Amino acid sequence: MSPSSARADVTRSAVLAHIGAHGPTSRADLARELDVSPALITQHSRQLIADGLLQELSHSPSQGGRPARLLGLVADAGRAIGVKVVADHVAMVEAGIDGTVIRSATEPFDASAGTAITRLADLLAAFIARGAGTSPLLGVGVGVPGTVDDQDVGTVDSTQLGWQRVPVGEVLRRELSLPVLVENNVNALAMAETLHGQARGHDDVLVVTIGTGVGAGILADGDLLRGRGGGVGELGHLPVQEDGPACSCGSNGCLETLIGERALVRQAREAGLLSANAGISALRALADEGDARAQQLFSTAGHLLGRALAGVINIIDPEIVIILGEGVDAWRHWSFGFEPALRRTVLPRNRAIPVAVETWQDDRWAQGAASLVLATPFDAQGHSGEQGRLVRERLTLGRLVDEGAGE
Repeated sequence: MSPSSARADVTRSAVLAHIGAHGPTSRADLARELDVSPALITQHSRQLIADGLLQELSHSPSQGGRPARLLGLVADAGRAIGVKVVADHVAMVEAGIDGTVIRSATEPFDASAGTAITRLADLLAAFIARGAGTSPLLGVGVGVPGTVDDQDVGTVDSTQLGWQRVPVGEVLRRELSLPVLVENNVNALAMAETLHGQARGHDDVLVVTIGTGVGAGILADGDLLRGRGGGVGELGHLPVQEDGPACSCGSNGCLETLIGERALVRQAREAGLLSANAGISALRALADEGDARAQQLFSTAGHLLGRALAGVINIIDPEIVIILGEGVDAWRHWSFGFEPALRRTVLPRNRAIPVAVETWQDDRWAQGAASLVLATPFDAQGHSGEQGRLVRERLTLGRLVDEGAGE
């Protein structure tokens, strides 16, 4: 590809990325935000409209003179598959280019089985085959609880899944004949928040999940932080109590062993609040009914989370904190301990930082995985590598590939 063609592709991707992040935008605003000439924006927008990726919408309000036409994404210009992998099931979604979930499915899955990755490929192939979409399938995003060496390669280490150096990306690419991007599931959620959630319009964001584990995704200057080996965000393994409970990572007293779902259930059983067969939903029900001891367990967890996040906020200085995950169903009980602990412990300049707590749906994880594919135009740092290039090629050039032919 010539340098001029490469620059054109970058500009086209930047146009799609900006409109995807900020919504319908005028040509003049695009030129100003992307720091390119209005003539170049006109040229590229004309081509993107011809390619069926952009459409002209209603006029924007005018302060005088001719009102500007707004450009918006064409919702059926492309679609992506996202899958959330956990120890006992997988959740899959098909999402449009605007992130809207078109359909979803959940299937049982045994991550410990020797044929787990082949089973995952079979489940995805069957899910893709059931789709009726005519727009190009751009690729597959996979979210896993663990460390991923590189989105483009997709080798996974996960204590929750019992996986060590499992070549998830390699196997799925071979079996599905599609671009496949693999990422830590909380990082994938952070990307979804950037595209479609409350992180839109913010460059520095801390996304935190509470539930079975405790995780974090960090956006700095608009870029997802991954670290040397993709291990950024292991908030659950922050050492809190030196003589605390044993953790799956091999240490003791990690935050996750004190406030994760299993930890809360264990504490409730030890206190005689729950029977041996009752779980987190029963504990939440007790708190909702006004049981003071159940409420105190959640409040104490919130206190520990607030102090931990205060330390992270003091280090990375985000604009906003977003909390989500299965655990937010009980957030009103967590918040009694969380809010005072956070505000009292964080540095004075950050005491007014907004904390957004999102209601939770299980397929949000899979939507986050799909966002790995949909976010490739944002990938200024090249995290998505060759797989991202293939996705962008499908998006910007409209090259339809037979999704089931394996050609």
